[in-house]
Amino acid sequence: MSHLFKRLSSTATVTIKSTPSKAHHHAPLPSSSFPAGYLLTGVHAGVKKKAGVLDLGIILSTSKLTSAAACFTRNAFKAAPVLVSDEILTKNGGRARAIVVNSGCANAVTGRQGMDDAWAMVRATDALLPPSAQENKNQHETLVMSTGVIGQNLPISKILPGITNTAPPTLAADFDAWERAAQAFMTTDTFPKLRARTFTLRGTQYRLAGMDKGAGMIHPDMGPASTTLHATLLGAILTDAPVSPRSLQNALTYAVERSFNSISVDGDMSTNDTVVVLANGAAAPPGTEEIDEAVDPEGYEVFKNELTAFAVDLAKLVVRDGEGATKFVTVTVKGAPSYKDAHSIASRISTSALVKTALYGEDANWGRILAATGSVPLSPIEKTTPTITPNKVSVSFIPGDGSQALPVLVAGEPENVDEVRAKQILEQEEFGVLVDLGMGTEEATYWTCDFSYEYVRINGDYRS
Repeated sequence: MSHLFKRLSSTATVTIKSTPSKAHHHAPLPSSSFPAGYLLTGVHAGVKKKAGVLDLGIILSTSKLTSAAACFTRNAFKAAPVLVSDEILTKNGGRARAIVVNSGCANAVTGRQGMDDAWAMVRATDALLPPSAQENKNQHETLVMSTGVIGQNLPISKILPGITNTAPPTLAADFDAWERAAQAFMTTDTFPKLRARTFTLRGTQYRLAGMDKGAGMIHPDMGPASTTLHATLLGAILTDAPVSPRSLQNALTYAVERSFNSISVDGDMSTNDTVVVLANGAAAPPGTEEIDEAVDPEGYEVFKNELTAFAVDLAKLVVRDGEGATKFVTVTVKGAPSYKDAHSIASRISTSALVKTALYGEDANWGRILAATGSVPLSPIEKTTPTITPNKVSVSFIPGDGSQALPVLVAGEPENVDEVRAKQILEQEEFGVLVDLGMGTEEATYWTCDFSYEYVRINGDYRS
């Protein structure tokens, strides 16, 4: 097989969240913008009390053989749907053809009943699938996700009829169906988070589309199935490209580390965090082999990079919709001895309550950024543990409008900061914080938001 191919990628936004002030814009796309071979819907099953609110989503692949990959929360209190989906993926060797998701109840810390309910959702959705190409016709092919309040049992007597009777007549492949599915994911979200993207590999155009949800309890730390690797983050990404199960999992693990594992709203890891990718190969010419890193490393790199860029777009939407958020902040740490160090420090800055409240108050209190930076131990390198050298560190605020950056600390020496200019930058709805450690060449980026009075109100009233 030739490794020569033309790389072309373009992005089409289905739902755009323009600012953290919750303004957003719907831009419906034709059905041809979405991956082929999928049917979706979102319905009201009655998990949520308000009539008509969509709370049950179903995604089906019509291809007989579909690769599946997932990254799950590392929280010790993994919810029943996480445990069930992990088991299915492991037993199937990375094959699954459906996703069922409910909002309004997390089915977490629910004991034996929770496991029984998750399996019941799997079996009901399996029954909607066309005949399988799998040798074992009895194996389960549905991955399940739940989000909502922890410690409460699912109203399974409402969910199962929703899957069996209500959902099938509404399954479709048009924009409305995709948006309904995205709406069914929502809890405290203020808008459905839906994106689509096309890319070309060896002359064939493939599509990526996906949805996610999350606005609070967001600081994910997810890893691949069956490993020991923060409202819940759920995501589903679908593609009509053919990808082998092992390469799909490796690409997703790489993408999640640089997207969903690089965002924070409030620093809390959920019991249910899950991101799933399905690849059904429906757009591949007959006889096309699955993309595999061992067979075609160049083709795999194209797919991995496209998936990563797409995952970043979806992850940013979560931060933009952060509970009570008024600022969208990009935190970049560079000059680190390793990517892990840069990522850890960016995470610490992004989760610091002192930093986040200062951002809300539009106060250029860069000392809080330094305090967060210096609290992170660096990774050992060749039996030695490097330490941050204060006189090498620089900090700047980066305006979101493209104007000149404002250094506040240069090589350990504080600048005579123009407080008026600093205030102008922090008044913007989007801006960045740049920390240069001056210790190496690695860098990492985190996306975060501020802490506001509204965040406290939302979470204080969450169960009321």
